[in-house]
Amino acid sequence: MATGNALRSRGGDVHDGYQVFLGLDVGKDGHHAVALNRDGKRLYDAPLVNTEARLRQLFDKLVKHGAVLVVVDQPASIGALPVAVARTAGHQVAYLPGLAMRRIADLHPGRAKTDARDAFVIADAARTLPHTLRRVDVGDDTLAELEVLVGFDDDLAGEATRLSNRIRGLLTQIHPALERVLGPKAQHKAVLELLSRCGGPAGLRRAGRAKLVEIVRPKAPRMGERLVEQIFTALDEQTVTVPGTAAAEKILPKLADSLREVLQQRDEVAAGVEEMLDAHPLAEVLTSMPGIGVRTAARILLEVGDGTAFATSGHLAAYAGLAPVTRRSGTSIRGEHPPKGGNKQLKRAFFLAAFASLAHPPSRAYYDRKRAAGKRHNAALICLARRRVDVLFAMLRDRQHYQARPTDHALAA
Repeated sequence: MATGNALRSRGGDVHDGYQVFLGLDVGKDGHHAVALNRDGKRLYDAPLVNTEARLRQLFDKLVKHGAVLVVVDQPASIGALPVAVARTAGHQVAYLPGLAMRRIADLHPGRAKTDARDAFVIADAARTLPHTLRRVDVGDDTLAELEVLVGFDDDLAGEATRLSNRIRGLLTQIHPALERVLGPKAQHKAVLELLSRCGGPAGLRRAGRAKLVEIVRPKAPRMGERLVEQIFTALDEQTVTVPGTAAAEKILPKLADSLREVLQQRDEVAAGVEEMLDAHPLAEVLTSMPGIGVRTAARILLEVGDGTAFATSGHLAAYAGLAPVTRRSGTSIRGEHPPKGGNKQLKRAFFLAAFASLAHPPSRAYYDRKRAAGKRHNAALICLARRRVDVLFAMLRDRQHYQARPTDHALAA
């Protein structure tokens, strides 16, 4: 989504600054490198071992032909070392997003999917289509550290969901009424403590009301007694014992302990993410907007950076998959449809932030108006997320915190 302006570190058009366009199709053990000059002549085309010494050797060889622009298809993870070495050697680095690369590859002859062909596509796109490139910012060391933590948090979130579903599945199998009470609160500390210490329905009944209240009160002071009453009401609804209940009684405490440990790890990671965000100049700008918390702000920073890669808020919305796609063909096909592409992680972050902002009166008013117009819940949230992108883009552009006015009126209008 970035334009050539992002790569004009030497002034003028991108071709006025660079004589060599190096495309790297990165891999875990090694890469394939293709270097082209401004006329498209191949200066290098061979596999490249993923070591600092070999990377430096190639950069030193190519710089003899003029200024080098290094372009990768993944700037992080397996592409982190080439990016770091290129920066240290004083070369500008950019990357070609996967979607843009696939579309550009369709313009080249042949259907083979090889590392050599991909590296050539990257280099040729840098030479002929600089507007398809995105800048890899020089000062994003904090973001690199943040990406590691956020990636681990994503893994933990998936594991927490898996364990929660397993607990709910077991409860549904042996005691559906009890699952209806405990299932929606499976990740609550009080419920995990109950399952850990008492197991399933038989263990809960044996413990008795007084013991359960004693267990849950430290974890849920306000809802403890009510939760215990709901548990015993559910237990009284079923008198038969379903086969497999005895095994479930043994497994549920282990699942609860595992889930509790995963949630504790998420809390620790969140503290680390918050500490890193404190060091980023845009973190306070993002979190000042209603509905954007620490994890959402971290994801937006990782996917958007400082926002300068996007010319307008519409470009940002399109990148996130929030801009409607117009489809017209003659007089028979007309209308706008939700996009199927876009950055799914960024779209999810904007969607969750919009949902969290429903407690914010102007956002709620906009959402209610969309529902009154006939849109379903998710469609109304997408509309709200799209409108909030306009506000967020202006905040990043101006480095300004969220202001209740006139932005609130813009959301509610």
